[in-house]
Amino acid sequence: MHIAQYTKAQTLAEAWELHQKKGSVVLGGCCWLRLSPQRIIRQAVDISALPLYDIEERETEFRIGAMVSLRDLELCPSFAAYTQGASKEALRHIVGVQFRNLATIGGSLCGRFGFSDVLTLLLALDASVVLYKGGEIKLADFAEAGPGSDILTHVVVPKTNRHTAYASLRLNATDFPVLACAVSCTAAEVRCAVGARPARAKVLCTARDEAERAGAEETARQWADALTYQSNTRGSAEYRRDMAEVLCRRLLKQVLEESK
Repeated sequence: MHIAQYTKAQTLAEAWELHQKKGSVVLGGCCWLRLSPQRIIRQAVDISALPLYDIEERETEFRIGAMVSLRDLELCPSFAAYTQGASKEALRHIVGVQFRNLATIGGSLCGRFGFSDVLTLLLALDASVVLYKGGEIKLADFAEAGPGSDILTHVVVPKTNRHTAYASLRLNATDFPVLACAVSCTAAEVRCAVGARPARAKVLCTARDEAERAGAEETARQWADALTYQSNTRGSAEYRRDMAEVLCRRLLKQVLEESK
């Protein structure tokens, strides 16, 4: 990989301006940076000097800076308590502690990876992202469109009376997931996000009273049928579909029981 021009931005305005150049790439923790001997980055925009490292708990939301490491979020006691431990469960398997000390929330979301535990969890939590120019948008919309030439500055997780659970299937402890699933519920709705299908995570929403009337087994079957799956070296499409139904059912039963 060859970097033609490297700049360590001192302000968000400077970072945004530099990122408008053709062939520019934003650098944070650099753990998800695609490496290739043939790759040429015309303008590298390093945002590590910007004040984006805080996890701020407000009355109505958590506001997480784009440069917050996966490890910092994993160890955040207030966020773990809000998610009933789902955040720890989602993050603890990602590669290793050394990797999570460097990899950032912003990079994990901007990559929009199909295997992303982070994206799966945050979709279930009804999170939004804040872009420097684009303002606050729903994570589900961002996952479809990507950042473009804008810069992600924060992730916003609304604080509601929500119960959340997370589970994944892996061939070994630190491998990418074969399938990832997160379910959360409030008094009004149930959200289910399924990732590593192996496509990017998708979120499905069902009214809580409807899910309770149909039952966990039928609701999980409907969720699993609503998504598409593909085969790769980690598992077949048929296996993923069957396991999606199993994980959705288990997690739905768990959050409904815990929220009574």
